[in-house]
Amino acid sequence: MWSSGSTTVKNLPLKRRLCFLLKLVCLVISTLIFCEFLVYFMVIFQCQWPELKGGAHMGKKGTSSSVLKAMILADTHLLGEIRGHWLDKLRREWQMERSFQTALWLLQPDIVFILGDVFDEGKWSLPKAWEDDVRRFWKMFKCPVSTELVVVVGNHDIGFHYEMTTYKVNRFEKVFNFTSGKLITRKGINFVLVNSVAMEGDGCALCRTAEAKLVALSHKLNCSQQKPNHSNKRCSDVEKLPASEPILLQHYPLYRKSDAECSGEDSAPPEEKNIPFKEKYDVLSQEASQKLLWWFHPRLILSGHTHSACEVLHAGKIPEISVPSFSWRNRNNPSFIMGSITPTDFSLQKCFLPYESRVFAIYCAAGALLVILILAHFQLLTPPFYFAQRLISKHKAA
Repeated sequence: MWSSGSTTVKNLPLKRRLCFLLKLVCLVISTLIFCEFLVYFMVIFQCQWPELKGGAHMGKKGTSSSVLKAMILADTHLLGEIRGHWLDKLRREWQMERSFQTALWLLQPDIVFILGDVFDEGKWSLPKAWEDDVRRFWKMFKCPVSTELVVVVGNHDIGFHYEMTTYKVNRFEKVFNFTSGKLITRKGINFVLVNSVAMEGDGCALCRTAEAKLVALSHKLNCSQQKPNHSNKRCSDVEKLPASEPILLQHYPLYRKSDAECSGEDSAPPEEKNIPFKEKYDVLSQEASQKLLWWFHPRLILSGHTHSACEVLHAGKIPEISVPSFSWRNRNNPSFIMGSITPTDFSLQKCFLPYESRVFAIYCAAGALLVILILAHFQLLTPPFYFAQRLISKHKAA
């Protein structure tokens, strides 16, 4: 059998061999182009900016000038030199870069927020490794002039509270122009950036500084929301901000017991939902959470850290959305949030990215097809078929 197959191969005309080889190359290239480029366009193209229930509405292309189009993601965890295998880095960073750049091209957001843990090893990185991580980040998450990028600090960027140092905090602030207690106002909408790692409440120097900035900002926002004819000496010399209730952006979620009440396909796995959260590690402490609610009376809170989705209500009326990880290293189904926001209203919608398991299944199917085509071309599948045909013929004759 094998000698016959070898003779067949030797006798194949050169033109036929080249034609067959070209077909195999086309199959491989087509699979790669689809799985590494087109799949991101096909999936993200289905996402649409959410419409607001009242007042301003987004058009089909989301061109309403009164609405801020915000894209929110979290926990990219760019691998470092200590724990990051080069192949893992290459794969994960390619996936995130393709997803992010495709989303920018298709959705054209006004602003992008990343809610901390940009890096996986920022808490350990030496200067040279840090510079390399930062260089790769700006390559992956490069934005056009029309889109602003705002980054919030996370525990993997500067370390947990006991690892946090002035050097690490300043290093992060220098790269991303971030300060805890920073306010940014876009289209009349107030966003408050919180260094949630510094909300430990133990009176450390960095914690005192961060809280002092938040208290001052709270005072300014509260004065801005008072009626013009309201007499308050404490507010007489305060710079007035837009009266819009703020949106808090931070890495740690506010305190909740666990993810037991969270639902959805990207919530925590069932075996993890009932595991109690540790204060100051998985979530902020009850005291710190209450302080933020008292200081700002936010209309929305956006956080990350848990790598899973969750929506909770604080004080029965203030929604908090925990944004899942944007990295396939942490999830099979990463996603990001699309927000249509005005000074008085907001609407959020989730945009899922390609499932890694499905992409892997496509590769497996293409590989199996490739093997079958090669075997069939060299007539190595013929003898089994003939054998089966003979058995069927004998069975019918009997």
